[in-house]
Amino acid sequence: MEKILSNLISAISVKAVVGSPEKVITNVVCDSREVKPGCLFVAVRGVAVDAHQYIPQVTAQGGAVAVVCETLPEIILPEVCYVVVDDSTVALAHLASEWYDRPSEKLALVGVTGTNGKTTTATLLYEMAQLLGHKAGLLSTVRNIVDREVIPAKQTTPDHLTLNRLLHRMVEAGCEYAFMEVSSHACVQHRIDGLKFKGAIFSNLTRDHLDFHKTVENYIKAKKMFFDALPADAFALVNVDDKNGLVMLQNTAAKRYTYSLRTMADFKGRIIESRLNGTLLSLNEHEVEVLFTGKFNAYNLLSVFGASILLGFPLQDVLVKMSMLVPVAGRFQTFLSPRGYTAIVDYAHTPDALVNVLGSIREVIGDKGKIITVVGAGGNRDKGKRPIMAKEAALRSDRLILTSDNPRFENPEDILHDMAEGLDDEARRKTLKITDRKEAIRTAAQFAEKGDVVLVAGKGHEDYQEVCGVKHHFDDREVIEEIFNEEK
Repeated sequence: MEKILSNLISAISVKAVVGSPEKVITNVVCDSREVKPGCLFVAVRGVAVDAHQYIPQVTAQGGAVAVVCETLPEIILPEVCYVVVDDSTVALAHLASEWYDRPSEKLALVGVTGTNGKTTTATLLYEMAQLLGHKAGLLSTVRNIVDREVIPAKQTTPDHLTLNRLLHRMVEAGCEYAFMEVSSHACVQHRIDGLKFKGAIFSNLTRDHLDFHKTVENYIKAKKMFFDALPADAFALVNVDDKNGLVMLQNTAAKRYTYSLRTMADFKGRIIESRLNGTLLSLNEHEVEVLFTGKFNAYNLLSVFGASILLGFPLQDVLVKMSMLVPVAGRFQTFLSPRGYTAIVDYAHTPDALVNVLGSIREVIGDKGKIITVVGAGGNRDKGKRPIMAKEAALRSDRLILTSDNPRFENPEDILHDMAEGLDDEARRKTLKITDRKEAIRTAAQFAEKGDVVLVAGKGHEDYQEVCGVKHHFDDREVIEEIFNEEK
């Protein structure tokens, strides 16, 4: 692929151009290690590194022929074109879109944001489109999919260039729709700038990522940025049972829609009957049997139902396909033990997510069984939520085992100590601290009797543990299956 620089930079706001913009560009990069002859290098000021320092290196000896930057380097090379902008991160987003021929404009792109439910909602919308006979793409925490081609995901919302490259591949594959998770980080870092959205969904907002955003107010503002930027021909669908739902709609130009399990809304849901392996739901007065459990999943399905209708899918077809949707890997994934207890693997890694999952389990089993919870907290992340997670888990469990999650560069024992600070004397009496996650899961299984539920929370779909910066293979689901094989 080749483009003329003057055409490319017509998509961004330029303060000054030094040198000739009539250059042939062979690639756009923001990583100095990826620079090859003919490249346009965008110097971004990152959290850890300011790429402006690499400009002399990447332009030397026939490397980058053009640079986008916020400040000019001390030495200006006559053969290089320097494009000065106010914010190179914002410029990168628009350049990435322009480089890949504005792929989002050729798709019905729907973004899902919120603390919990993003992966499930985006994935189920992708599955809904496919079940209805439409080619679609998915960008999620678990995986990226171009029609049916699965591509491993490295982060919730990819970087500017990867994101537009994947959307471009979707267009080339004939996709009509694309569904993506939109993280708060992506909003603040302008990764979704330059994209045209057909719709946006807000699930809920609870404490998370405060290591990055510092305050809940900043976290809310980050999510709201997504809705504030929507065009007038898009739809904005929000959960009004969350107090921040209407906040998201305050300044949006998009058409506004709501969904709720508790009050009047454009899309109203109701749980009629709930079991560990499914739920009978009412969606706008239509009864549907689904393969999901819990109020939090009812919200996810209600948003999928609403967005499907807003995308123009026929009502009766949508209702039929709702019953065919299956849970996302690691999201309330159930396993039945040969000894008669149930193990559930869930990605719940925030206080609110734990409350939702444990509350859903208790709603189903009542007082007919015990809940044994295994949970940890990630290292080098928001420490403030650790004691809250332990407290909420202890309140809703008959036994609690605190264990390692992804300790990263922290001592696992220190993380467990922080979690235990949230426990009172009564909670401590029913809590164990077992650092080894596999041993913790095995111990929980030994405690379990027929009719009990073992919840293994925090990692869900992840198949690794990150210790001292190194990822080691570890999968909660594999550990459970190993235990079950031993029980036979």
